[in-house]
Amino acid sequence: MMNNNSIPLLIHGGRIVDPSQGIDQVGDLLVDEGKIMQLGGTVILSEAKDLEVKQRLVLDATGLVICPGFIDLHCHLREPGFEDKETIATGTKAAAVGGFTTICCMPNTNPPLDNRVTVDYVKEKAGKEGFAHVLPIGCITKGRKGEEICQMAELAEAGVVGFSDDGDPVMSSQVMRSAMDYSHALGLPVIDHCEDKALSHGGIINEGWVSARLGLKGIPAAAEESMVARDLVFAKLTGAKVHIAHVSTRGSVELIRHAKEKGILVTAEVTPHHLTLTEERIMGHYAPELSLRAKRSNPLAYDTNAKVNPPLRTEDDIKCLVEGLKDGVIDAIATDHAPHTLADKKCELELAAFGISGFETAFGCLMDLVHRGEVSLATLISKLTCEPARIIGKDSELGTLKIGAPANITIFDPEREWVVDSRKFVSKGKNTPFDGYQFKGKVMATIVNGRIAYIDDSLVIARSEVTKQSHG
Repeated sequence: MMNNNSIPLLIHGGRIVDPSQGIDQVGDLLVDEGKIMQLGGTVILSEAKDLEVKQRLVLDATGLVICPGFIDLHCHLREPGFEDKETIATGTKAAAVGGFTTICCMPNTNPPLDNRVTVDYVKEKAGKEGFAHVLPIGCITKGRKGEEICQMAELAEAGVVGFSDDGDPVMSSQVMRSAMDYSHALGLPVIDHCEDKALSHGGIINEGWVSARLGLKGIPAAAEESMVARDLVFAKLTGAKVHIAHVSTRGSVELIRHAKEKGILVTAEVTPHHLTLTEERIMGHYAPELSLRAKRSNPLAYDTNAKVNPPLRTEDDIKCLVEGLKDGVIDAIATDHAPHTLADKKCELELAAFGISGFETAFGCLMDLVHRGEVSLATLISKLTCEPARIIGKDSELGTLKIGAPANITIFDPEREWVVDSRKFVSKGKNTPFDGYQFKGKVMATIVNGRIAYIDDSLVIARSEVTKQSHG
């Protein structure tokens, strides 16, 4: 679907924000042949009128923000093998609703993406059925078992943008060191799920006062931080690029800050839920409607939709994560979109699957930080566009509105208020702790290679046709 040519599109009168070029101005943007043709000022409108084409589309973006298409470095599309949870078609459509034009899918599928055949399958399927660009991430080890390194060179040739055993850490230090040696030679990052299984085994939620009160085994911050520390040492030793996935603790942020100061090639991401929700959310706090619904079926009011790995942490951790975003220690925001079936979540907390369906709530959730003055709009856009593009070495073509670049564009209304209703999700995964929340800030349109992949019902696109006389 990504290869379809589109007719010219004029996006008129919006606020264009492109951190890759330092642009923040009101103006027009012209898309043709799937690329950015012109942007800025009002000249585009008069020039567009002179285009000798049979048709053109005009979108009035007055009061809206136009920015490069969002890039998600970390998501789970579940296909092949778990199509009851999500498919490439439903996942990419949900991504487009959330403003994402490019998504990087993790390899914990069945079979896993540990060879060229499975990577080719995902790429071919995404090319035919996808609503957004899909960039596969290859496994570090065969079968994601943590024992034997994959043919990483073969995976690189197949087009993976990094290597990860996400969902399971590589526990063997020797295996991880060897993987970093190979990834360094290939120029691709290791995307690191940092978790010491010996410390986290059997854990349900964050180790703290909530786990103690509920009598549940907790997952300590040290389970993450000890692995972050280990792999930063290996990154320094090998010279490899390491990207720390879903950072959740103050200690991890401090370790990454120190490593960057020492010149280690490390980048990091944080999820919307780790930036906005604390460990108390597992008890249904901060969502009265949810709590009432939960209590009808569960007197303890546990919300299994808030069970995620790494777990939701503390207010202090959130404060440090936000500071890390602002000062550049944390480079990107990624959803860790992890869709599950109703059966996966509607069960006892101990048995429920870890994960949150995140594509369709990410932007609204993050705009809360902007409206509270904790993060600037430019910073937020940067963490969703040019910075993730840089991490995967795609900054010349993704995360930018430069003239000639592919027309991957997100348009949003920063003031639009809306209420999350998981029943209306495009994703098969309805598992969200944000059900019933009211957000301020909504994606209104998503354009992929010049093609409208999603548009809000309230937006009107005018179709303008050139008369026969103008063609002679």
